Amino acid sequence: MAYIDNILFVVLLIVGFGLFFKSLKEIYRNIQLGKKINRSDRKNERWALMANVALGQSKMGARPVAGFLHVLVYVGFIIVNIELIEIIVDGIFGTHRFLAGVLGATFYNALTSVLEVMAFLVIIAVVLFFIRRNFYGVKRLTMKELFGWPKNDANWILIIEFLLMVAFFTMNTTDAILQQREVYAQHGFFPVSQNLIVPVYEWFSFGNGFILFVERAAWWLHFIGILFFMNYLYYSKHLHIIFAFPNTWFANLEPKGKLNNLESVTKEIKLMMDPNADPYAAPPEADPNAVPEKFGASDIFDLNQVQLLNAYTCTECGRCTAVCPANITGKKLSPRKIMMDTRDRIEEVGRNINKNGKFIDDGKKLLDDHITREELRACTTCNACVEACPVLIDPLSIIMDLRRFMIMEESSAPQEWNLMFQNIENNAAPWQYSQADRLNWAND
Repeated sequence: MAYIDNILFVVLLIVGFGLFFKSLKEIYRNIQLGKKINRSDRKNERWALMANVALGQSKMGARPVAGFLHVLVYVGFIIVNIELIEIIVDGIFGTHRFLAGVLGATFYNALTSVLEVMAFLVIIAVVLFFIRRNFYGVKRLTMKELFGWPKNDANWILIIEFLLMVAFFTMNTTDAILQQREVYAQHGFFPVSQNLIVPVYEWFSFGNGFILFVERAAWWLHFIGILFFMNYLYYSKHLHIIFAFPNTWFANLEPKGKLNNLESVTKEIKLMMDPNADPYAAPPEADPNAVPEKFGASDIFDLNQVQLLNAYTCTECGRCTAVCPANITGKKLSPRKIMMDTRDRIEEVGRNINKNGKFIDDGKKLLDDHITREELRACTTCNACVEACPVLIDPLSIIMDLRRFMIMEESSAPQEWNLMFQNIENNAAPWQYSQADRLNWAND
C-alpha cells in the first residue's frame, strides 16, 4: 500500500502522454494528406530562423505591449516544463524536490526564486490578456470568425494557465510552511509565496495535517492540470506552442513577392518560345497513363504538407487580418479565417478517416464549402499577412492555389480579370494597346 501513490502516478503519466502522442500521430497523418514539398535546403538559415522567430519570439515586438505579455506567458510554459521534470521524478520514485539534490542548495534556491517571480508575472499577464480579449474591444479579437468556440478556446487557455500558476503557488506556499515547521527538509527559496501568501495561512493557524493535505492536493492538481492542458492542445489553437518550431523551420525562404510557377505551365511556355521544338513530342520521362496534374487546389489534398502544417500552427491572433487591405476596406477576406477554415477542413477529413479507416468522398471541398470565392477574389497578393505573422504562416499561398484552380481549371473569373488575361496574352500588357507601344510610359 505504501507505493499506491507512485503506481497511480505512473498510470496517469502513461495514459496522459499516451493520449498526447496519439493526438500528435493523428495530426501528423493529417498533414501527410498534403502533397510532399522539399524544404530541406539552406539548413543553417532554417535553424537560425527557427531559433530567432520560434524560440526568440522576435516578431512579437511589432506590437510591444502584447508582445511583452506573450513573452511572459511563454516563459510560464517553460516554468511548467521545468516543474514537470521534477514532478515526474518525485512522483515515480517518491522523492521530494528531487532537483535540490542534483543542483545543490545555492543553485536550487536561485532557480526556485526565479520561477516564483516569473510565475507571478505570468499571472499578471494572463489576467491582462483576459481583460484585453473580453473587455477592451481590440478589433481583431472581436471579429465574427472568433465567435463561439475560437473565443471560448482562447479564454479556456488563459483560465487553465491561471489555475496552473495558482496550484504552483499553493504547492510552494504550503511546502514553505512545512519546511519552517521541519516536516519537510529545507529545499528552495520562495520569495513570492513566503512574503505574500504564507502570512495568510499562518494567520489562520492551520495545523500540519491540513497544510500537508493542501500541499499534496496542489501537487496532484498541478500534475493532472499539466496532463489535461497537454491533451487539450489537440483541440486548441495553442498547438502553436509545439508547431511553431517545425513551422518556422519549413518556412518559405524565397522573397515574399516571389510566386511559385507551375512547372507544367513553365514547360508549355518554354515550348512555345522554342522555334525548334516539336509541339507534339512527349517529354522522354512522360508516363502515357499518368493522370494530368490538377492546376491549383480545390481541397486539402491538393495543398502541400507545409500549408497544412501552417493551418495547424495558426495562433488565431489576427495580426494578418489586421493589416489586410482587403479586410480593412470592408471586404470579406480575412487571412486568419483562411487558415482556420483550412484547419477545419483537415479535421473534417481526419474524422472521416477515423470513422471509415480511409477517406470516403463526403461531397465537400475546401473551396466553396469552407472558403468562398468572394474571399479569394478580394486578395491583392500584397503579402502583408505573410509579413505580419509571428510564426511565418503563409495564407497567401493557399489563396493563390485556390484561385489557380478557379481560373485555370474552371475558367471562373470576373469579366474584368478575363479582359486583363486576354490583353496580357495578346499585347503582353494588362492594357489594350499595341505591343510596340507598351514601353511608351517610360518616355516621360
